[in-house]
Amino acid sequence: MVLIIALVAVLAVLGIAVVALSLRGRDNAAAIGQLSGETVKRDRSAVDLSADAESDEPAVTGKAVEKAARQERSGALVAAGTAAPVAYVPPDPETIGVARRQFLNRSIVGMFGLGLSGFGAACIAFLWPTGASGFGSVINVGRISDIQAAIKAGGGFFYVPEGRMWVTEFPANAVEKAQGSYGFYPQVEGGLKAGVTALFQTCPHLGCRVPECNTSQWFECPCHGSQYNRVGEKKGGPAPRGMDRFPMTVSASNELLVDTGTIIQGPAIGTNTTGQEAEGPNCIGSAEGH
Repeated sequence: MVLIIALVAVLAVLGIAVVALSLRGRDNAAAIGQLSGETVKRDRSAVDLSADAESDEPAVTGKAVEKAARQERSGALVAAGTAAPVAYVPPDPETIGVARRQFLNRSIVGMFGLGLSGFGAACIAFLWPTGASGFGSVINVGRISDIQAAIKAGGGFFYVPEGRMWVTEFPANAVEKAQGSYGFYPQVEGGLKAGVTALFQTCPHLGCRVPECNTSQWFECPCHGSQYNRVGEKKGGPAPRGMDRFPMTVSASNELLVDTGTIIQGPAIGTNTTGQEAEGPNCIGSAEGH
């Protein structure tokens, strides 16, 4: 969207430049045989400077010449001037209106430069790397002991809104089986060995947010009925795989670090490392036949 706005601004600047140049050409065509007062004054100054350069005597001004002409027409005697008359030099047509031309040129160049600057700033902002916090970055969820306490307090589920993820307990007796079943095991090994797993909140079927079901102790999607056990392995419904998850590592201070900038596709259908079945009534009816 920002790029489109910048391009529109550049096109608008070019349109203004074309209109300004067209009006300038029309003004030049209409200005025939008439010089502005500013141009006449500039020419007079140039003549005075030229006379000063050629002679040390005072330059003859236009007023003095007009006065001498009036006296000559009236028959009065006029004293001869001490300086030779200066030859008339017609003004250069290219210098007429130069101030306005300079103003227009500088305005056009300035607006064009402003448009390019805005376009460049938009490109830089678009390509600038994301910040070091929030979804898409590595999130420090906290100490493993605190996470386990939060999972217990949440009835088996701990939601981390900053990372759009669920963190649940991973049984220690299922780690060895996960090593053989999860093709992505090396990316999550640190968290599994610490007894937790981090699951992306989105259902891999059509992208609905998957809530927990406290009665069954499963994740159950309200959109189309997909069901997953507590570690995100598919148990039923139209989903093509288990819940997606994030890479996990554990720091030297025993803190869980989750890389939410990398989404790992969930385990294949039929994967069941924990053997957990529904521990109570399902929140969503079974959708196995969908």
